[in-house]
Amino acid sequence: MNIKIQSIHFTADKKLIEFITQKIEKLEHFYDQIIDANIYLKLNNHRTKDNKHVEVKLNIMNNTLFKEAESNSFEAASDMVVDALKIQITKHKEMLLEKS
Repeated sequence: MNIKIQSIHFTADKKLIEFITQKIEKLEHFYDQIIDANIYLKLNNHRTKDNKHVEVKLNIMNNTLFKEAESNSFEAASDMVVDALKIQITKHKEMLLEKS
């Protein structure tokens, strides 16, 4: 799987990129037909603590899965996104099994 991470208006450190890459790679255990993942990291100008925004777009065979989340850290937002994508992948696989 090809993973592309873009940090918008800031430079993400190596630890953060490695953390997110490991989380996204674990999704292959649930579905082996993931083509690529595009991850966007943004710092919002909110005055609240939850200003770290993570968006993930997964391109899988014949479909695209998308999820975004905000939290007080990029790690926490990434965890929320990956958990939600696991659910989406499971539902997608169940739908494919029903069709066959």
